[in-house]
Amino acid sequence: MRGSVRVVLGVLAATGLVLSVLGCGGAGSEDGRTVTVWSWRTEDVAAYQKIFAEFEEETGIRAEFKAYKNTEYDTVLETALKGGKGPDVMQLRAYGGLQSLADAGYLVPLDGRVERLGEFSEQALDGARRLEDGRIYGVPFAIQTLQVFYNERIFEEHGLEEPRTYREFIAAAERLEEAGVTPIAAGGRDIWTLPVLHSVVGAEVYGGDRFVEEVLQDPAAFTGSRFVRSIAAVEELMPYLPQDPAGVSYTDTQVLFTQERAAMFIGGSWEAGYFQRTNPELEFGSFPMPPREGSGPGLVSAFVDGSYGVNANSDNRRAALRLVEFMASEKFGQMFVDELKQISPVPGVEFRDPVLRGMVSDYRANHTPYLLLVYFRYGDPSGTDLLGEGLQNMMLGRATPEQVAESLQRGVSQWYEPGMLEEVSVG
Repeated sequence: MRGSVRVVLGVLAATGLVLSVLGCGGAGSEDGRTVTVWSWRTEDVAAYQKIFAEFEEETGIRAEFKAYKNTEYDTVLETALKGGKGPDVMQLRAYGGLQSLADAGYLVPLDGRVERLGEFSEQALDGARRLEDGRIYGVPFAIQTLQVFYNERIFEEHGLEEPRTYREFIAAAERLEEAGVTPIAAGGRDIWTLPVLHSVVGAEVYGGDRFVEEVLQDPAAFTGSRFVRSIAAVEELMPYLPQDPAGVSYTDTQVLFTQERAAMFIGGSWEAGYFQRTNPELEFGSFPMPPREGSGPGLVSAFVDGSYGVNANSDNRRAALRLVEFMASEKFGQMFVDELKQISPVPGVEFRDPVLRGMVSDYRANHTPYLLLVYFRYGDPSGTDLLGEGLQNMMLGRATPEQVAESLQRGVSQWYEPGMLEEVSVG
């Protein structure tokens, strides 16, 4: 896809929290042998402690991993950086998420400094690429895929198999509903989950890569019949979601699935490790949303989840660079896969976990970008926020699919200009 990014496979905190961040010493630690690392992944603390113990043994440098609540992280990080403080190494949002930090000079360009980045696919690096200069400002840490998880025990109990067509998928949902089992754990209280739901259900409906090419040239394509039908596809699934889905939170849906009170869960590959840690007895698999026509491989939406960048104001830049070099190594990538059960973009890793291996196989068979996150998060209002709010209103009966599409198109047209992604073209 030339002239655009190709993708493999993007309110202030509480006063006390902000003050505690501003009260930290200089940027990072000053002893030269301790590197501070900030993240939005509170659920990954134990795994990173284990991984960083290997780094300390190898280099003598200690890495301190500190995770903030996902919804507070961006504000906490930006507040600290503006005050000349913050961590030595920071987790960066992908695509549009890192642009303002790079534009403000808070990040160290890593291409030319982290040699092994040259072995990563150009597509994987797109998530850490700055629009202005095309340079790489982070080491990508994960590729995420979007699909349907299913409870193998519940499926077997009700005589169901992985559906190969959309008709089989709906038939399975109907059978589960009739049996008193919640077919699909999905809700709309947390609006960020709704574009995920839409991408799983609707990517094949709007046409995958063909539509991506079209809408990047003209956002008016969002109001076309194909994209409107993809929004209507979410509406079609509402009878199979929990009661009053607009009030069901993300945490609620995780509980429903891990406690085996729902047969399916629509979400990202990052859930696999969480499911296994929360309920080690849970037996589950995954599949892409089956096509509506034919029975070929379902279409998997994918994106680079984020990267690790180095604070330009760090007092420990040399040690911080050693850490991100380690994060680009095969050793880190393999531990990331094994401990966190997520898909690492590091070349050479093996996917030993059967669920993870299946998701990688499905992705390789047929994939497309997670459209709203990858391409329409470079401005405000973001495409994911607009679609999430629109879908929530649709669940509440306040908007039609046509109105959701029109709101999305109006919002992104305030800042998106055709061709604005040409600076990060990778061939």
